[in-house]
Amino acid sequence: MEIIMASNNNSSEEKRINELRKKKVQNFHLDIDQDDLAVGERYRELEHIGDEYREDINSYSDDDVREKARRNSLNYLRDEKRRRKKQQKYIDRQNKRRFRIIWWVSVTLVGAMIAAFLLVGINDMMGLNRPEENKVTVSIPENPSFDDVTTALKKKGVIREEFFFGLYATLTKNRDDFTQGTYEMKTNMDYEAIINYLQSMQNRTDTIKVTITEGMNVREIAKLLVKKDVLPDTKEFLKLCNSDYFDADYSFIKSIKNDKKRYYKLEGYLFPDTYECYHNEDPKLTITRMLNDFETRIYTDQNVEGYSKAQNIRKLVKNTKYSFNETLILASIIQAEAANSDDMYYISSILHNRLEYDASYGVKQLGLDSTKYYPYRSKKAVPASKRKTFKSRYNTYSFQGLPPGPICNPGMEAILAAIYPNDTDYLYFCHDKNGKPYYASNLWQQNYNLSIIE
Repeated sequence: MEIIMASNNNSSEEKRINELRKKKVQNFHLDIDQDDLAVGERYRELEHIGDEYREDINSYSDDDVREKARRNSLNYLRDEKRRRKKQQKYIDRQNKRRFRIIWWVSVTLVGAMIAAFLLVGINDMMGLNRPEENKVTVSIPENPSFDDVTTALKKKGVIREEFFFGLYATLTKNRDDFTQGTYEMKTNMDYEAIINYLQSMQNRTDTIKVTITEGMNVREIAKLLVKKDVLPDTKEFLKLCNSDYFDADYSFIKSIKNDKKRYYKLEGYLFPDTYECYHNEDPKLTITRMLNDFETRIYTDQNVEGYSKAQNIRKLVKNTKYSFNETLILASIIQAEAANSDDMYYISSILHNRLEYDASYGVKQLGLDSTKYYPYRSKKAVPASKRKTFKSRYNTYSFQGLPPGPICNPGMEAILAAIYPNDTDYLYFCHDKNGKPYYASNLWQQNYNLSIIE
């Protein structure tokens, strides 16, 4: 009986325990936290629960709870992190590929644009993209800037790309060497040819012919150049004619020792000739042109009228008693006093005779009217403000011998006459109103001649 009772009691106890387990499982709640560390801790706690609880959980939890627990597990989070990292690397690789494609496309486009830009400039620099053999007239204004030059060239189609022309001129250091003028140019010239063409004064077409006649002095030449529109005024020209600017280039100018006594140092050296000048040109160029002509005439063997062989004036002067400067002074006086070529050789003999006679023969000065008012042609040409008191340093009535310098610019005939005077004993000369010369060997004859022409 007791055994049966014990058995019944055991059965009741087991039933009670089972009921408690069932309630405990039904009342169990699994709280899944999203935080990785919390999930890991919760998961570790679950690992300590007895097998009975695991069985109960597996028996009574639904699939969503298990999936949520799995996703919040540490292993899953690690896997998910690897997956996302791998996905990000894939996205980065795709972005790099896209960037490289965009970069190469951009570089190619920019390169193509630069190449096209350079090709246009190079073609223009070489004159390849302009009409062949088409001539145009280009006018460069007075005192031009580089922009003035490029504008004039582009307007006429000589260049097309101002930027490249400016770049080329900058690199070759040719931006500041342009002067005014009118030029006839071809439109297919390359940049180097264009610059060289514009920098050569010989290519200008706006030439002005100016004839300097024998016997003109420096002041008269300056006025003529202004009248012909070659120079804007006489000031700079006259200043240069009394300067040392040309000494380094011309030995015959450098050899002048008494330049302080002269009114114009270059008087006598501006050779009379017909010159092609330019409108409003630099007076340095004008004077250089005349000095070059003088140098050629004096130092080069050339045919001279009346002489069978070519003559070198500089060598011929060395055979005389006088220096080259003195010969030129004589020639200037001969040019100013003579009525014609034949008269030059007679007057030359008179000047030589007077210089060689001493005072005992009654000749104390050369006494030449042409020297009285130099650097002016006559008393009337002297400015009114100083006409009454003016005294020329060249007045041969006031001193013996030759004046300090030439009184005008003589021609070749007068220079030859100064070297080769006629052989006479004349000491005086005069001319009538028609230019007919009269010569005399003494003062009595001279007075007689003067009475005739009056």
